[in-house]
Amino acid sequence: MTGTQQLADDVGLRRYEYSDDETVLAADLGPGRDASVDVLDETVIVVVDGEQYDLELSGDARAFIRNGVLTIEVDA
Repeated sequence: MTGTQQLADDVGLRRYEYSDDETVLAADLGPGRDASVDVLDETVIVVVDGEQYDLELSGDARAFIRNGVLTIEVDA
């Protein structure tokens, strides 16, 4: 199952559910943007061009940005 929500005004966050216990969220932040991501407990903190976005998740999460693509992997 997939779905889309907004991370920022110009960034869609796409959700992919691969099984009952694995979900991946992905967003194309675009080239050349100043972005970082961190996970604190069940909150993913994304900073894009000085704007902070907090995503509350349930489960263990790992997050990284590679080549302008934000990926968040969540295990239920």
